[in-house]
Amino acid sequence: MLLEQMKQAAEYINSKTQIKPSIGIILGTGLGGLVKEIEVIDEIPYDQIPHFPISTVESHSGKLIFGNLGGKQVVAMQGRFHFYEGYNMQQVTFPVRVMKLLGIERLFVSNASGGVNPDFEVGEIMILNDHINLFPAHPLIGKNIDELGPRFPDMSEPYDHSMIEVAKKIATDNNIKVSVGTYAALTGPTLETPAEYGYVRAIGADAVGMSTIPEVIVARHMEIPCFAISIITDLGVPGKIQKVSLQDVIDVASRQEPKMTLIMRELISKI
Repeated sequence: MLLEQMKQAAEYINSKTQIKPSIGIILGTGLGGLVKEIEVIDEIPYDQIPHFPISTVESHSGKLIFGNLGGKQVVAMQGRFHFYEGYNMQQVTFPVRVMKLLGIERLFVSNASGGVNPDFEVGEIMILNDHINLFPAHPLIGKNIDELGPRFPDMSEPYDHSMIEVAKKIATDNNIKVSVGTYAALTGPTLETPAEYGYVRAIGADAVGMSTIPEVIVARHMEIPCFAISIITDLGVPGKIQKVSLQDVIDVASRQEPKMTLIMRELISKI
């Protein structure tokens, strides 16, 4: 059933664009500016694509964007899906499955997250090198689709080491400070309590958010290398925890977004 739905969605998309993307991009809260860098050829609203979920978050648009970026043909999700919106994990990750059928060879993901590493500052840019999955559901639960990947996929390298190294050099060459760390994900939609921030730090994370991990799990199941980047929009560090609104998150993300965009654009052009 899922495979059939994926194929129907991919067939519809292929009927609407001539672009054959090698890169898939998922943009997080306040981080849609990368779209401005894309030479846009086609846009397809989610509500026109068979079996696609519809984004319910005000800060997220809801369309697939096809075009050229860094000399590559790309497809970008402007607006992602979250578990807290009431979707199940198969729905959250459905677009990544469809991107695979469209031909993507690499997945790029961005998010806004809370920093729990005491060395972090608001606005920190963190490249993900590992993650801790704290969601109560898993996108691969259920009958495995052998055509897509193995029953028990290896997760020893969720984020591609070679892309991380290239991204670090791009940041250095452009005088952009970046950190590398571990991202943990909870369901949301509440931000974390001080005790929860402490727990996330204690189990080995540097930042915490509500996204990214399900998409990366599904991509790795299909052997798609992944690169992900977080902008730290608030701090969950004792003595630095402040009341935060969605607008605060968007404001910080938007300020730092040009630096993230530069790293992503240059990395796409170099791979």
